Amino acid sequence: MIPDSGRKAWNERDLRSDLLALGVPSNRDVLVHCSMRRVGACSHGAATVVAAIRDVIGPDGSIVVPTQTPMNSTTSPAFLEATRGLDSSARADYEAAMEAFDPAVTPSQGMGALAEYVRLRPTAVRSHHPQTSFSAFGPRAAELTAVHDLDCHLGERSPLGALYATDASVLLLGVGYEVCTAFHLAEYWLPAPRRRTHRCYIQVGGRRVRRDFNAVHLDDDDFDKLGDAYERTQAVRYGKVGDADARVMPLRGAVDFAREWMIEHRG
Repeated sequence: MIPDSGRKAWNERDLRSDLLALGVPSNRDVLVHCSMRRVGACSHGAATVVAAIRDVIGPDGSIVVPTQTPMNSTTSPAFLEATRGLDSSARADYEAAMEAFDPAVTPSQGMGALAEYVRLRPTAVRSHHPQTSFSAFGPRAAELTAVHDLDCHLGERSPLGALYATDASVLLLGVGYEVCTAFHLAEYWLPAPRRRTHRCYIQVGGRRVRRDFNAVHLDDDDFDKLGDAYERTQAVRYGKVGDADARVMPLRGAVDFAREWMIEHRG
């Protein structure tokens, strides 16, 4: 359903109809990546979108969103871009002023209004990774976010691994495959994944503590091509939700396809 220029804001019924037409499955957990700006004006903002998704997936499904915080890490692309051109002294000052990650209060960074809405729900549960946390609410929220090891940003010992196990769906609302975190899970299952050193800061007992660790190097530069290839399998359903171009796909199928595609195309 597409409004004309004078139409009122989208309501829950509108979006529910769009999600059903898209083919979002019921009784299944769903990983949501969303641009509220592209969905368009909604009667109650992100709350309207979340309510519509919950209605469609039903009481047995949980909603999971990325609530990442790259700016507490000196090795993240976001930090490197923010400090580009600084001399060593200015860069050290910038690092010293970085806030440490506290899963209870640290806002997500660059994840959008819907992700923040979910994170702030009273019953939401957040995983504890200082860079790549996820927040969830629903009957399996605690189960899906319980394991998130420091050296496993987006691998099997993260909420993505739990979502793979529950045969969850991926819902992309107004965003492209370049932000599809599920594809990263495939990188951990390559024959010889690249690894690198990471550094971040976390809150431990009220103190700011540095953590250095070795983990898989994540690369999303080819995710657009990967997503286009997966669409050609006809496993992806696409349509409109509000004003946004939307896609829904099985997470397990997407990850399995991505692994084989990466082996072939990344060497």
